[in-house]
Amino acid sequence: MRANRQPFITTSPTAVRNLGILAHVDAGKTTITERILFATGAIHKRGEVHHGTTVTDFDAQERDRGITIFAAAVSCAWGGHRVNLIDTPGHVDFSDEVERSLRVLDGAVTVFDAVAGVEPQSETVWRQADRHGVPRIAFVNKLDRAGADLDTAVASIRARLGVVPLVVQLPIGAEDSFSGVVDLLRMRSLNWRPDADTYLEGPVPEALREEAARRRRLLEETVAELHADALEEFCSASALTERTLVRSLRELTLRGDGVVVLCGSAYRNRGIEPLLDAVLAYLPSPADMPAVRGLAADGAEQERAPDPAEPFTALAFKVTATATGRLTYLRVYAGTLRKGATVLDAATGRTERVGRILRVQADRHEEREEAVAGDIVAVIGLKAARAGTTLCAPGAPLVLEPPSVAEPVVSVAVEARRSIDTGRLSAALARLAEEDPSLVVRSDPESGQTVLSGMGELHLEVAVEKIRSGHGVEVVVGRPQVSYRETVVRGVRGLVHRHVKQDGGAGQFAHVVLDVEPLEEPCFEFRSTVVGGRVPQEYARAVEAGCRDALAEGPLGGFPVTGLRVTLTDGATHSKDSSEMAFRAAGRFGLREALRLSTMELLEPLVEVTVTVPEDGVGGVLGDLAARRGRVSGSTAEAGTAVITAAVPLAELFGYASRLRGRTQGRGTFTTRAAGLAPVPASVAGALPAR
Repeated sequence: MRANRQPFITTSPTAVRNLGILAHVDAGKTTITERILFATGAIHKRGEVHHGTTVTDFDAQERDRGITIFAAAVSCAWGGHRVNLIDTPGHVDFSDEVERSLRVLDGAVTVFDAVAGVEPQSETVWRQADRHGVPRIAFVNKLDRAGADLDTAVASIRARLGVVPLVVQLPIGAEDSFSGVVDLLRMRSLNWRPDADTYLEGPVPEALREEAARRRRLLEETVAELHADALEEFCSASALTERTLVRSLRELTLRGDGVVVLCGSAYRNRGIEPLLDAVLAYLPSPADMPAVRGLAADGAEQERAPDPAEPFTALAFKVTATATGRLTYLRVYAGTLRKGATVLDAATGRTERVGRILRVQADRHEEREEAVAGDIVAVIGLKAARAGTTLCAPGAPLVLEPPSVAEPVVSVAVEARRSIDTGRLSAALARLAEEDPSLVVRSDPESGQTVLSGMGELHLEVAVEKIRSGHGVEVVVGRPQVSYRETVVRGVRGLVHRHVKQDGGAGQFAHVVLDVEPLEEPCFEFRSTVVGGRVPQEYARAVEAGCRDALAEGPLGGFPVTGLRVTLTDGATHSKDSSEMAFRAAGRFGLREALRLSTMELLEPLVEVTVTVPEDGVGGVLGDLAARRGRVSGSTAEAGTAVITAAVPLAELFGYASRLRGRTQGRGTFTTRAAGLAPVPASVAGALPAR
């Protein structure tokens, strides 16, 4: 029987593992995290996702929805090592949380469903880890489910991810009868009893000996093909020792040339201890990672080794507001941070004082006196640090590369239900954007709407619910208004407008003659060709100001007018009653009349959409773009992926993120950029409400 529960111990960076749990939604990440905490003695009662009792899914929305929304950090000890673990979200809308976590992690455990294999978001997070160069091991979960098959899941890893799986375990039993695994490195069985939390070691079952020997041989051959030293031993001895296998598997994992595959059932608590042993054996410590690189104050590139004696250097990767204060999560790359120390924001030059240092256990905290190179901790006291901020010793500034932030793809308009809550809503939105950089808040200068943009409908739904529950502000959510324009197709010439007003005392008199003609560019031009001083220059400028006033509302639907030139060709003044105010009024009313007599057209904003999809999803994506009045301008294919470029009306993109993910099983992505204006078809223009 095996038990390995240990208290925290003070260790060097070599005895630390910083890892994330990555997977598609519902693959079992949070359950695995819960079982790891239980196996290491960090908790004494196992929680369940469906009961809302897990440590890392502590937010009310996570428990209500049954999914991980926010990356949560926990710490535990195993085999004399400290394990700092981040449970990451699996839903595509929260992939930016995964991105920020991967930026500060040294290794990861990627979880796959034994029935579904590699699912869309599994593939996405795998590619994210590739970009950050994070070594991984794989855990095939849910082997107790009907239809579970390790070999099928491994085949999908090989085919979908393009990596070499190195399977080190063989299941004992299948589906409901799954009871343990055969350890192919030590050629032993590990059996978990239904009424026990630990396993029993024993010999390989008689019925599996031949299959275990075959798989051990296959593992040796695969490792020998990938590792030069292992190949030399295999050629001389026709076999590999356990020691050589472990060393070779670790080196292959660190180089990314192969991925160690383990299996089990987290829900039934089977396979967790061997997974922890594999984390220590194959994933890197902070000391195994290359020195962090950044830019010094003079612009030169410098390195900082993961050594407590180096100048303090850390990266803030997450900021949250809690009842105990503002928490800033740090990955310490070099040096030592002590309670009460002053740190420098390397980008802004601002110094701040660290009030408290906390070892984080999801929503619970343990106070520490210091944090050293390799630690992941939270600090209280920093007021200006944001996700991506580099904190360092004041005498040794260094700016590290911040995590990348994805461009938002979905927007909604938000406003407070009660006008007295407008200020509180603004504060709540500012807090949300501070905690989650993938949320963008802006004010539309034309519609006056406050627009909240994010990574998907669920992302925005969670953000709005957080405003309601966390800040007590009732919010009305709606579709953002599209900024339509009106333009002149055929103008008028010689329009005469006389502005005469007499109501006692000095009156108002202005006489103007205007030509209106279309422009190809979406802009407004004004010029005066009046000669002989019939309209003084100051009055001509007043006419231009009046014309600009008239551009605010066009005759078709009250939308702003653009794409025209107005020429003042003639006019007349009165010695007493003419004034700048009178000529401004003449310009405004004269242009309004001219626009009513002109042939007008409605314009809508276009967006250039670049869609990246698997080749097997191209047909559905093209059909959907056509249904949205999109015009495809280009398409390229490379390595099983197609990139489609199309111009699509902005009004047709509302809800596109969800539709694209549905059509491509979550594997499609898109980016957008403004692409100008285009005429609205008559069939569409007739259905638009007036402004």
